[in-house]
Amino acid sequence: MPESDDLFVREDPIFTNKELLEISHLPDGGRIVGRDEEISHLANAVNPAILGQSPSNVLIYGKTGTGKSLCAKYISRRLVETAEEEGITAVFAYVDCAQDTTETQAVQTIASSVNTEATDIYIPDKGISTATYYKRLWRLLNEAYDVALIILDEIDKLEDDAILMQLSRAGEAGKVTDCKIGVMGISNKIKYKDRMDERVKSSLCEREFVFPPYDASQLNKIMTARSDAFREGVLEDAVIPRAAALAAREHGDARKAIDILRYAGEIAQTRGTETVREEFVVQARERAEVDRFRELIRGSTPHSRYVLQALTVLSLEQQRENDVENGGFRTTRIYDVYEQICRQEGTDALSLRRVRDLLKEHAFLDILEQTRHSGGSAEGSYTEHTLLEDPEVVKNVLEDTVE
Repeated sequence: MPESDDLFVREDPIFTNKELLEISHLPDGGRIVGRDEEISHLANAVNPAILGQSPSNVLIYGKTGTGKSLCAKYISRRLVETAEEEGITAVFAYVDCAQDTTETQAVQTIASSVNTEATDIYIPDKGISTATYYKRLWRLLNEAYDVALIILDEIDKLEDDAILMQLSRAGEAGKVTDCKIGVMGISNKIKYKDRMDERVKSSLCEREFVFPPYDASQLNKIMTARSDAFREGVLEDAVIPRAAALAAREHGDARKAIDILRYAGEIAQTRGTETVREEFVVQARERAEVDRFRELIRGSTPHSRYVLQALTVLSLEQQRENDVENGGFRTTRIYDVYEQICRQEGTDALSLRRVRDLLKEHAFLDILEQTRHSGGSAEGSYTEHTLLEDPEVVKNVLEDTVE
């Protein structure tokens, strides 16, 4: 094949800076839209760190895509910069607790993040005890910093509260004497605090903030602020408003809105068109929905998937029968199908009570909707569960994620 072939595109006709549309991208403050009040509250909570004092410990709640992690990282970065101007040496460490679920993994990540070439402290990936990781972390903080902010994202994914106990009480226990520690916990689960150890709760939950979903106007502004990811003139005028309306109607999720915009651009690339058209948005939304759902069930247990599979089977049957009168299914009916799936998989079924808990978890993630009904004195009250996702999408993703 000759060297000057057309296998690769040398100049992207659609995007100029696609990184602006990546979820991992941390935008400048001017690009964070619709979170002025939340940013102000967070800044107020950690402001004592600028003076070399202890920042407040913070818990941030909100559904996926509401800007929690974005704002926490932004505030932490600004804190480090402003503290330096005041002669205070500050640092922040970010831990994705969905990846680092154990105490050892989390403390290793923190220690690695705050370590510098200027120290003679070695933080290996593995091979030393949890206690040794802590000793090296405390030594690092005492020797190198006045203030440290620790962001624990998806904090509810931690196996236990051990690291929360250590971080929140390090100063009180005399393990860290020359550095003030603040913890920012981030969770999608509004009731996460209820399952915390009481001792941790008393020291960690100093300030709590709830991030609401974005509305269509905010989502429009968020995407407009990132529209320079595209070449000038390639976006049809209706593309961003349509993407914002779709995302706001379903989830108020900025991640999904940005995904839709990026995917619409990629569809334009694939088709070789010169513009990103409004018609591409609907196709992009379908792709984003699959990716979003796959992300929601990432790391879920087999039985969590079996419960969801049971509801999906019932929803597909209802769809085939064109039964629109009853959109939901009782817990007991779902449990019967779940038991059949467990037998097919050669595993013991969980209790009905545990299945109820798994259904509640799916409801929290907006995968399904729960409706409470009163059946009168003869029947009593009961709950019906309705799948919010397209059952075909759920079926395909569940098949793709079989372990």
